[in-house]
Amino acid sequence: MTKRRIVLFGGTFDPIHLGHATVASEAARHIGADKLIFVPAKRSPLKGFLPRASDADRFEMISLAIAGEKNFEVSDFELRKPAPSYTLETVEKFRSEHGADASIYWLVGADGLDNLVYWHKIAELIDACNLTTMYRAGFEPPDFARFEGVWGRRRVEKLQRNVVQTPLVDISSTEIRNKLAKGADASKMLHPAVLSYIREHGLYQS
Repeated sequence: MTKRRIVLFGGTFDPIHLGHATVASEAARHIGADKLIFVPAKRSPLKGFLPRASDADRFEMISLAIAGEKNFEVSDFELRKPAPSYTLETVEKFRSEHGADASIYWLVGADGLDNLVYWHKIAELIDACNLTTMYRAGFEPPDFARFEGVWGRRRVEKLQRNVVQTPLVDISSTEIRNKLAKGADASKMLHPAVLSYIREHGLYQS
């Protein structure tokens, strides 16, 4: 029996933009995902700063962005926690929820690989799920060999098996926030419903 494939996509999503949707869709297609779950973070333990938009606003914007996508969901698991959440805790929650007949994948961008060594219990995380690295078209695929001395060959080989090439999308939430604060047009970067929500609620105005 083939295990169900549950893909988790964590991030601040402040705000969620078309780039997030594009790379997530491509990664889910490549993996053969049965379900893709967006997991907005309350606060990244590594980044340290608070998101600009509230938890409720970010959750609602994600819901609007993925409306109509059959196998896409959004989870408020990390938002409901009183303290910053660690990825391993989130993965363990979904492993428990979906049971032994599901394989859990966690998406991470190739530009964040250097920070992996600082992740909470990273070796346990690699063991607990399929940590899947997304790298952009036109760039070299990630090389995990440099981590072999830290995590061991078996974990490095597992990381190398879980690599996905995604389209090159030059959009960032920071750029969008800056545009919106200046009153500039960001319509080509955002789902129309998300842009409407931002305008209606006066988000990112300063």
